[in-house]
Amino acid sequence: MSGVHQLVVKLLYGSGLRIIECLRLRVQDIDFAIKTLTIRSAKGGKDRITTFPATLIDPLQEHLKRVKIIHEQDLEAGYGEVYMPHALARKYPNAAKDWRWQYVFPASHLSRDPRSDKLRRHHLDPSPINKAISAAVRQAGIDKRVSAHTFRHSFATHLLQRGTDIRTIQALLGHKDVSTTMIYTHILQQGGQGVTSPLDDL
Repeated sequence: MSGVHQLVVKLLYGSGLRIIECLRLRVQDIDFAIKTLTIRSAKGGKDRITTFPATLIDPLQEHLKRVKIIHEQDLEAGYGEVYMPHALARKYPNAAKDWRWQYVFPASHLSRDPRSDKLRRHHLDPSPINKAISAAVRQAGIDKRVSAHTFRHSFATHLLQRGTDIRTIQALLGHKDVSTTMIYTHILQQGGQGVTSPLDDL
């Protein structure tokens, strides 16, 4: 994979994001200094903070430079307004055109918002990301089912393998109940019930 598609997938794995959480990221949700992402109104309507990979700092900053040029061109053309969540549009009427509120992964074209009938640049649709993942899986010759959510599962599993506390993983994933996070522990048990076959000891 390459370009924006690769960047999105690296964030899915590197930060444990759901694909829609990644695509809904706003510029201000990324804190490069302390390497964190703020996920707003996630599943269950709650915000959470998760880790941000240091290896993505430079690529994402370069990406945002290109996005900012697009935003500035939109403003010059009389657009540049983004959808504002909840009552924020009324509370901060000028914020919709503010750079900080723009999507990190904007769509390639403007589209009409059915809620307001305004022409806006929405975030990237999940469909091309999912197609790029499917193509990469075929190209790599992987014979298992892989989806965008697989990278979130891998994030949790690999943190467990590294000895990260289950409660920390629960917080990073935004699971309401730790029992949901505990599902990943069975992956660490290689073999049936975590038992190694006696044949392997011969």
